[in-house]
Amino acid sequence: MVHLTIDIGGKPGKDCRGFCSYCYFKHAKDVPPFGCRYCMPFKKGCEYCAKGVKEEYAGFYSLKDVADHFLADLQMISGDITKITISGGGDPSCYPEFTPLIEILGSLNVPLHIGYTSGKGFDTPDIADFMIENNMKEISFTIFASDPALREKYMHDPTPEASLEVIERLAAKIDVYAALVILPDVNDGEVLRTTLAWLEKIGVKGVILMRFANREDQGLILDNAPVIENQRVHTMEEFRDIVSEAAAKFPALRLSATPLYDPAFDSPFAIRNEPELLAHLPRITGRVSVITGSIAAPYIREILGACGAPEGMVVPVDKEISCLITIDDLKKLDPETLEETVIIPGRAFVHDPEAELLLDRRVIRGPETLSADGETSMGMDLTGVLTMEMEGFTQLIQLINQYGRSA
Repeated sequence: MVHLTIDIGGKPGKDCRGFCSYCYFKHAKDVPPFGCRYCMPFKKGCEYCAKGVKEEYAGFYSLKDVADHFLADLQMISGDITKITISGGGDPSCYPEFTPLIEILGSLNVPLHIGYTSGKGFDTPDIADFMIENNMKEISFTIFASDPALREKYMHDPTPEASLEVIERLAAKIDVYAALVILPDVNDGEVLRTTLAWLEKIGVKGVILMRFANREDQGLILDNAPVIENQRVHTMEEFRDIVSEAAAKFPALRLSATPLYDPAFDSPFAIRNEPELLAHLPRITGRVSVITGSIAAPYIREILGACGAPEGMVVPVDKEISCLITIDDLKKLDPETLEETVIIPGRAFVHDPEAELLLDRRVIRGPETLSADGETSMGMDLTGVLTMEMEGFTQLIQLINQYGRSA
């Protein structure tokens, strides 16, 4: 089984008919490299943390370049291709050669998947029929609202009615996953209920609700806060309530959310509800400081506590999302309160030598992930989620015992 990804390039804001009002990249600045797990020890900055995180593509690749890269990938693989995903920094619906690209890929008789589109480039509903005819089997579609006026205002969609009809035609034939960034007092409340009722009616496979972020501590690390001036943001408690109520009211929809949560599994960190699995995790025998984001901290504290962690092992920073922690978050910590070994999230945007110098502590990278967020768990079952968590926490505890001082 081989899954190929076709990268069409493109730049946010430029190759998507302009930024949506709520777009993370709208005010992104040319910030210096953060440092990350891919950096060399002697150099802060690499392709990923200097450019990749900002999605700094020059623009869409030509169809010839896309085809050449695809053919090169084909020569490197063995076995049958089971899925082809189209993605890029720009919006696939706005790709100038979208039609010939789909025709070429469709001729291979392999299921096609568009990883994300706003649909702002779909000006006629007939494009839905064209995609279905050319073996499109799955698409993730940002909708914002089923009200075309709201879609036009906040997504700047020039043809919102056509885009919504494309979703409806696709949902009748293939797997459609809808995404909604939730703006308080705009598309929550009754607007959200109306939108979800429409998505349920047309047969959308699943829906992911995405909490709007507007501050640096909520993840805007590209010097891009606020995205929308004076826009209120849901607290995590408010957002979780919205997700719970939506899942209860629309049971036919597979509904999850990011940064949390997935009502189907009570995840992330579903393992905290499984005493037998917690009992099978290694016991903690070392003392370290585990740095994490403010959202994950209470869950990680509960799980490690069940494995024998001493009080105070888990140290939250102000940043909500663990993988978006930067050196600025670590600067707010008091090194005197930390153990001699500090474990930071595996994907944190931190250069390890800089962190060691700042904290005067040994810095160890933790696992890449400890759980599945709503976007990931959407395509998983409970066994898959729990397996991921067992593996992640086993690895974390092994690091604690390996590098921590004796408890």
